[in-house]
Amino acid sequence: MLRKFDSSDEIAEIPGTPAIPGLSFRRLQGEIDFNILAEVMQRSRDADLLELVETPEDVADGFRHLQNCNPCKDMLFVDINGTTVGFCRCEWRNRPDGVRTYEHAAYLVPEWRTGNLRQAMLRENERRLREIANEHPKDYAKIFEVSANFAENNWKSLLEEEGYRLFRHNIQMVRPNLDDIPDLPIVEGVEIRPVRPEHHRTIFKAAEEAFRDEPNFAEESWTEDGRKYLSEWRAFRPEIWQVAWAGDEVAGAVLNFIDDEENKKFKRNWGYMVIFVSRSYRNHGLASALIARSFEVLKREGVDKAALGVDCENPSGALRLYERMGFRLFQQYTRYRKPLD
Repeated sequence: MLRKFDSSDEIAEIPGTPAIPGLSFRRLQGEIDFNILAEVMQRSRDADLLELVETPEDVADGFRHLQNCNPCKDMLFVDINGTTVGFCRCEWRNRPDGVRTYEHAAYLVPEWRTGNLRQAMLRENERRLREIANEHPKDYAKIFEVSANFAENNWKSLLEEEGYRLFRHNIQMVRPNLDDIPDLPIVEGVEIRPVRPEHHRTIFKAAEEAFRDEPNFAEESWTEDGRKYLSEWRAFRPEIWQVAWAGDEVAGAVLNFIDDEENKKFKRNWGYMVIFVSRSYRNHGLASALIARSFEVLKREGVDKAALGVDCENPSGALRLYERMGFRLFQQYTRYRKPLD
């Protein structure tokens, strides 16, 4: 059930906004805004070369599982003559090694990307995040963090103009076909079992532990609420996961997903893989064997390509493994950071 919204705060003028007739700002009104959010977000992402799809139903799911974001204070809608053309969103995450990242987005439809409206939105996000950060303990390293496509686009250019600097690269890789699938044996001492509902929590906890040393790790993604959010995602298909067990312990897994909405939007037929192996089973060929089995599963599901995401500096050498398994670079995304103070 969705929480109630109390968005009665008055909106002051945002400093630095251009003189656009009919320009105004407001807070979230409630579920009535979900369709608007999805449309504005999609149009803005398309223009910024971000291949993500969120339907109004996805937006509703996201609001059921919000963490570290108060939508009544951390979101701001931009209206022109009563029509919503953009919105701001702020949140924060706990990263490894005592780092807290303060993250934001300034979605704006392409036809209103004139003047400095989006710049003013970005700066309003930073103002709000500094306000939030001032209430947090001082023993965290506090940093702004934002993602963008590495290719030239409006959002990337604005971030660089505002002093954000490249932190890390994440890449999307695609295997161009599901032919020539290698026949690789499963590591001795482990077995593949069908995934049952009672296994979900154990698999999720094993993934959390395996990803803990990854540069993209964020504690908020691995809470019980995060697990529930995953289980409600439209592409959640545990029956096609490949999970290797060593007794009652998960040795590794490939979590396979088929996102019909995204495939329809981008006119393709891909399956996605999320891959992890516990530390004690790494470098024994388990990941390769599970990936090969996943190729077979996705092919039976009618998929013609497999895709995944990886950090370019992944400490476990995953990038080289994926290249050996036939994956090739498709898109490159950049994580930008900027000192908060």
